[in-house]
Order: sequence, then C-alpha cells, then structure tokens
Amino acid sequence: MGQIKVTKAPIDGLYIIEPTVHGDSRGYFMETYNQKDMEEAGLTMTFVQDNESMSSKGVLRGLHYQKQYPQGKLVRVIEGEVFDVAVDLRKDSPTFGQWFGTVLSDENKKQFYISPGFAHGFLVLSDVARFCYKCTDFYHPGDEGGLAWNDPEIGIKWPELVGSYSGTADSTGYQLADGTLLNLSDKDKKWLGLKDSFVFE
Repeated sequence: MGQIKVTKAPIDGLYIIEPTVHGDSRGYFMETYNQKDMEEAGLTMTFVQDNESMSSKGVLRGLHYQKQYPQGKLVRVIEGEVFDVAVDLRKDSPTFGQWFGTVLSDENKKQFYISPGFAHGFLVLSDVARFCYKCTDFYHPGDEGGLAWNDPEIGIKWPELVGSYSGTADSTGYQLADGTLLNLSDKDKKWLGLKDSFVFE
C-alpha cells in the first residue's frame, strides 16, 4: 500500500493528497512526494521547479496562472494555515468558472494538486504561513495572468473574510473576522473578473 493517499476533488483536475505520517515521541516522518503513488492514481506530471513563500495573516495571493506556459502545482503549507483555492478556466470544461477550496496547514499536512488550466490563490489565516509548491513548468516573466479574487460571478467563500464588493479587486473595506486587514499586492488589486479573463482552449 502506498504512503500517499490521492483523492479526486469535485472538480476534475484537482486532487487532495494526504501523506501517511509516522509519529512517535521523537517527532514524525512522512513522504511528501512519491512518483509511484502518484502514477497509480493517474498523475504522471513531471515537476521542474520548487518554490517557497512566507506570508503574514490577511495576505491573499492570487488568483494567478500562466497563459502560454500553464503550470500544474502541488502545494502545501509547512508552517501555519491557509485557505487554498483553484478556479477552472478551461473553456470546454463542464465546471468552467467554478471554484474549489481547501484548508492546508502544518497540522493537517494535506497537499493540493492543481492541474494546468486553473487560476490559483490562497488566503493566510494564521499569524504566518510558509507555503511550498512544485511546478510542472518554469516561471515565465511576462506570461502571468490573473483573476479577481472577489469576482461575484465566481463567488469564492473565503473563510473569516468580511467586507462588501465594490466593483473591483481592491482590498479596501475587507478584513478578517479578528480585524486583520486584507493585504494584496498592487497587481492583485487590478485583476478583472471571469467575463474579462483569459481562458484555456
């Protein structure tokens, strides 16, 4: 039996991955990636780049994708907690425009695989979050696209987030339930909604 459990999410192309954790009084050990287990689950992707980011509470990164060089991403959190989201941008998909989200944390040790053709982002729910991900293609400057994180047509339900839509992706007026202000990069405040977004053919 494999050390990694792979479960399909409700949207085709998204997978929740759970490692077997071996723990005792000394700590724990787990396999975070096993090519054989992935192939047995029908996932034959090849990773070419690993990335890591650190973000503070209230930071929302996304929703991002690459247009001409789409990336599959295997994401996990090694410290803290985030709500991780993928939005289907595949033109001919029966779930086009739909989203799926899951909590990733250092406690649950879950991973999330997002196939190419999705926009991806996350909201930090803990004081600090360290986020790691493997990519199936390299980062290509100038190829990045984005989707408004708060587009009402998509309707993502970000946990703990309160505020009202003002017609743009700007973070003004949004905060977490404890008063932490939503924190976005300048570019993430300017992305447009689904009807004006790039789609994957």
